[in-house]
Amino acid sequence: MNKQIYPLLIAQFLSAFADNAILFTIIALVMQSAELATWYVPALQSVFLIAFIVLAPWVGSFADTHAKPNILIIANLIKALGTGLLLLNVEPLIAYCIVGMGAAIYSPAKYGILPELADNDTLVKANSWIEGSTIFAILLGMIIGAKVADYSIQWALIGTIILFVISALVSLLLPKKITKKTEAGFKVVVFYRQARLFFTTPRSRFAILGASLFWAAAATVRVIIIAWAPIVLMTQNASDIAELTLFLAIGIIVGSALVPKLIPLELLSRARIPAYFVAIFIISLSFTETVWTARAALFAIGVAGGMFIVPINAALQELGQDSIGSGSAVALQGFFQNLTMLIAVGSYTYAASQQVDPVIALLCLGSMVFVATFLISLHLPLPPLKKSK
Repeated sequence: MNKQIYPLLIAQFLSAFADNAILFTIIALVMQSAELATWYVPALQSVFLIAFIVLAPWVGSFADTHAKPNILIIANLIKALGTGLLLLNVEPLIAYCIVGMGAAIYSPAKYGILPELADNDTLVKANSWIEGSTIFAILLGMIIGAKVADYSIQWALIGTIILFVISALVSLLLPKKITKKTEAGFKVVVFYRQARLFFTTPRSRFAILGASLFWAAAATVRVIIIAWAPIVLMTQNASDIAELTLFLAIGIIVGSALVPKLIPLELLSRARIPAYFVAIFIISLSFTETVWTARAALFAIGVAGGMFIVPINAALQELGQDSIGSGSAVALQGFFQNLTMLIAVGSYTYAASQQVDPVIALLCLGSMVFVATFLISLHLPLPPLKKSK
């Protein structure tokens, strides 16, 4: 593995840690406030996602036509700005939307730089490292962020700003390359052409829609748990929610570590199998009534999810590098996955405002993931059978 990937691992670890520390700081803020309704957290998640959707036609080409380390630095500073606005008591919906803008700019550069640091033979392994370290950062960010926020919202936000700045500084160590010239034309039109191109083959279509399905399910599970856990498991604060979600994160790390040997790029069609298991385990979570059975179900969801998303990400980067540019491919992925996340989280936000039971919400989510997996797997070419000697 190229040693230049190590600064990327450190930089994105710190940035992902800070991203989740912010989220759980806001969750703590909502749980400590009598004025904010339970639908406020999914509403915050929605404004965060809107930034990805609106900026998608620009951030991919921006990452491909500029040195990606510079993009990582700019994105971290924007996220630090949004966190600073939270510290100044600006409306959280506005401040968190700015954090989302930084994240939307960060994602294409973070994943788009991987094909510059790893060849096709090691791309799945590089993605496994990135995905595993990202989930580990999410794990620590939500646990430590929630505990610090339960103690002091102010100190949690200050620490987050410091982490974004350090991440920006570490990005200076990455090699600076420009992989693609600016494509002529109105960005929205260019983006539309790229989307049409990517949907022409079953393999790229499965990769885009599969990633969208995974992240929509993951985002919705996370916001449902915030309402479900206090009712079913009698959790009390943001730290309790974070410790529960810990098992989901550990599962994704385990799944990410297992997948390079089980699902290489040439056998991408195998990824549909763990996707079905994600749906089954979400349904099983809706029937749990104790902390440890809930943790086991969340761990299983994570393992299956990690085995599903890592080869999907690697396939997108390989396909993008050979066609529209890896950054543009990641931005295209970001558009569709955040659009589906917004629809899913927005639907649950509406359901929560109508007092829908979170247990029913989990059951419906798992069922929809199962059906969606079947639909997006249609026409996916299966690997050829080995001929017997």
